[in-house]
Amino acid sequence: MKLELNQFKTLARCLFCLSLLLAVQALLLPAAQAGERITLAAAADLKFALDEVVASFGRTHPGDRVEVVYGSSGKFATQIRQGAPFDLYFSADIAYPRELEAEGLAASPTRPYAVGRIVLWSNSRDASRLRLQDLADPALGRIAIANPRHAPYGKRAEEALRAAGVWDAVQARLVQGENIAQTAQFVQSGNAGVGIIALSLALNPTLAQQGGHALIDAALHTPLEQGFIITRRAAGNAAAVRFAAFMQDEAARAILRRYGFALPEAGRAAQ
Repeated sequence: MKLELNQFKTLARCLFCLSLLLAVQALLLPAAQAGERITLAAAADLKFALDEVVASFGRTHPGDRVEVVYGSSGKFATQIRQGAPFDLYFSADIAYPRELEAEGLAASPTRPYAVGRIVLWSNSRDASRLRLQDLADPALGRIAIANPRHAPYGKRAEEALRAAGVWDAVQARLVQGENIAQTAQFVQSGNAGVGIIALSLALNPTLAQQGGHALIDAALHTPLEQGFIITRRAAGNAAAVRFAAFMQDEAARAILRRYGFALPEAGRAAQ
């Protein structure tokens, strides 16, 4: 009887230890699965491509949570200076992150990740047959571009229109989006007959099915060299470092290529 009682006590202690271990694991497991959360501020031309990159990153880093806010590169730079809670900043113009880096607001060097292109796009006509000079024809209606004051794609659109000699002829018919995604929406909604948008947006299956596009000669504007930084706010954030490294991974680069971006050499991008 005494032996049976000792066995019972031993069994009870084992069960208690096991339940305690399971309780500790239950407390620790959610924290391990949660990983770290990061917020990206990204130029609107990356909307479709970066969504795919984030999904691919999530498959290999399931513990990390990535939120992306899309908008104007220039406005994001101003917001970061004002303390906006962004961990990485992807700009359509590499000049903006370089300025932030020079101001001590970056926790990494500025890294080039792509070169963008601008196109003429319409969902109501075959824009593949259009040239910039054709925009001078009032019959085309209003023309959408991004705001040149803070949107790199808008600035390049203005440069191209000036180089083509039609800027003065089209100014009165211009409608300006806050960023390049809103510019495309103006055309989609019928508020503009044609727009100058990012090739990366025109190649999205939804937009590609709605109309044609014509690539604008890159010699007519300053190159759209794009770059990103880890912000000073994210110094020491391991998830931010992981995502920055993933942007150099072939999986991410393949997605960017598919959306029409030219890519820097892998070695240069990693510098």
